[in-house]
Amino acid sequence: MISLVKELWRTLLFLFSIQFWRMGLLWTFSIVFSHHQLIKDFFCSQRPKSYYRCSPCVVPVRPVAVVTGATSGLGFYTAYELSKEGYVVVLVGRSQQLLLEAERKIKAWNRNAHLKAFQVDLSSVESIILFRKSLQQWLSDSDLHSSIQLLINCAGILATSPRTTADGYDQMIGTNYIGAFVLTNLLLPLLESSNVSSRIVNVTSFTHRNVTDMQVDDRTVSGKRFLSYMQYPYANIYEYSKLFLLLFTFELHRQLRLREKSHQIFVASWSCTNKYFERSSIPPFLVGTLCTEVSGPFAIP
Repeated sequence: MISLVKELWRTLLFLFSIQFWRMGLLWTFSIVFSHHQLIKDFFCSQRPKSYYRCSPCVVPVRPVAVVTGATSGLGFYTAYELSKEGYVVVLVGRSQQLLLEAERKIKAWNRNAHLKAFQVDLSSVESIILFRKSLQQWLSDSDLHSSIQLLINCAGILATSPRTTADGYDQMIGTNYIGAFVLTNLLLPLLESSNVSSRIVNVTSFTHRNVTDMQVDDRTVSGKRFLSYMQYPYANIYEYSKLFLLLFTFELHRQLRLREKSHQIFVASWSCTNKYFERSSIPPFLVGTLCTEVSGPFAIP
């Protein structure tokens, strides 16, 4: 009985918190606005309605795609679809058990799938560096070209309580932004050595539209500023992390255009599913009120 009362009290505190209503109201407005922009662009824009696809058959050997967050949700289904397209899909996830389960499911649905799973903690710089070395060694041992053709940064979390990474960063910013930043920079040489155009996809979110004011400095970008707050502003931090990733995408696109190597960068909005809340402290019956879906690639000109 006491535990039930405590759980009810915790749920009520969450339900009446500013952060919950920020998600419930502002995020809803943002997704409606995003859909409005999509519809407007579809009917009014002179730009093409479809995006150029590079067929895997033009590559002498099987192309390699690295997908983070591949154990559930958008990352899992992205990995599955790429396996059907003929890619060798590198599954990146934090849990070895979930990686094995994802690998089993994909192979059950597609017997011809070529998969390789790596356990990586994207909130740890050391873990990402070890992955880079292991990936290159695996490419060499598998007689594959020492390159990758596609990197999809799909991993992301929403934590409702403050957590610190091994490097001292806020875990949400560390996973959603810093991890993708470090991984992309470490894998750039492999992308650049590809015999065909390589692509980088950073999965962002419509929630960045809610950021109206932010002090941009090392403490904010690392998330250390928020760890000492009396009430952890998890909704704001999630918005910041996705804005950082979007700004990184624009800057990466600008820098790559200055090089002679051929790269294309796409930004895709994130699809929110129940898996998104699986390991958070959000009460299960509230998941339905917060879940919506947005998908589709948006090419940066």
